[in-house]
Amino acid sequence: MEIIARRTYLDAINQWLGKNLIIVLTGQRRVGKSCILKLLAENCRQSGNVIYIDKEKHQFEDIQDYRDLNAYIDERIVNGQTNYIIIDEVQTITEFEKTLRSFYSEDNVEVIVSGSNAKMLSSELTTVIAGRYKEIYVQPLSYTEFMTFHNLPDDETTLMLYIEYGGMPGLATIGLDKNFSTEYLSDIYHTTLLKDVVMRNEIRNVTFMDRLVTFMADNEGKIISANSISKYLKAKGHSLSPSIIINYQKMLADAYIIHQVNRYDIHGKRIFESNEKYYFEDHGIRNAIVGGRRDADIEKIIENIVYQHLIRSGYTVYVGLLQAGEIDFVCSKPSGERIYIQVSYIVADEQTREREFGNLRKINDNYPKYVISMTPLVSRNDDNGITHLHLRNFLVEGL
Repeated sequence: MEIIARRTYLDAINQWLGKNLIIVLTGQRRVGKSCILKLLAENCRQSGNVIYIDKEKHQFEDIQDYRDLNAYIDERIVNGQTNYIIIDEVQTITEFEKTLRSFYSEDNVEVIVSGSNAKMLSSELTTVIAGRYKEIYVQPLSYTEFMTFHNLPDDETTLMLYIEYGGMPGLATIGLDKNFSTEYLSDIYHTTLLKDVVMRNEIRNVTFMDRLVTFMADNEGKIISANSISKYLKAKGHSLSPSIIINYQKMLADAYIIHQVNRYDIHGKRIFESNEKYYFEDHGIRNAIVGGRRDADIEKIIENIVYQHLIRSGYTVYVGLLQAGEIDFVCSKPSGERIYIQVSYIVADEQTREREFGNLRKINDNYPKYVISMTPLVSRNDDNGITHLHLRNFLVEGL
């Protein structure tokens, strides 16, 4: 099977090679990290010796801890050449960080690894090699990548397919048949939940964890608290404290199943660390969890797509709070750039227009403001300083 190059990530890796840093690809399972590493390995073989370890393949199952890893690499290091040590799903190797610390400082050695759990960075990796690695976060396919992988044109039909099935690269092989695609996406979700949440954290109440994810999928894009979740689940026969629910949400975020988005007081310029919104890493997986309610949930799904595209574009994203309303996204970059975004399915009547445009007008600064929707015939127009964009234009052309 031909592997389609995702140049954004390959270029990002290449620009950090030779900088005496460990390069770490992170992201949800099946998001395409392995294919990126395989293409990287092919390219690296042209200039040096590649030591490639894929921990999801049975031939590497004997590499259980850092001692096994050290021995495997030692046998394959070639003096006088650049050695590229590439390890896929490195977090499955006990104390792997000891090996990375040892080899990355060697002359003529480049270390590139991948992992499917953010905790790998926040604990194991950061503790031992803090400041000596570069993280490259790999997301599901963007809309433009989706068109490339499925060989589809940029039109409304393709956009609706993207809205329904999301951006998991494996769908290019499975196809966009509803039954096969939903089963494939459900399998990814359950594998991720089992291996990266349940087994890694030794969770016993698996049924509750699954129901928690379903609840969050149903309430995607809504401000929810651990207290409200606790009360809801108690009514369903599950009694767990808000603190346990917060821990479970952190585990789900570490496995890249969900993203937590904090609230930001626009006038008071402060961040609240409670009553957050949650979005899913892949909206296709989210749709599979709730049973494919595309039409009923389309505004939630569009909001999820916009959020993920903003992250892909390098923004830090918050939910904006005003005294008299809410702004869907307040987005900023380290450079000081800031934008405000409202998301709507269709701006079809004056009430909707006032809700989306009116809240943006209440922000008393000169940063750019946008409404993104699927309103027909909208490409890019300006409404008293507020730019109205069609979703397709936003995903293809940007802001």
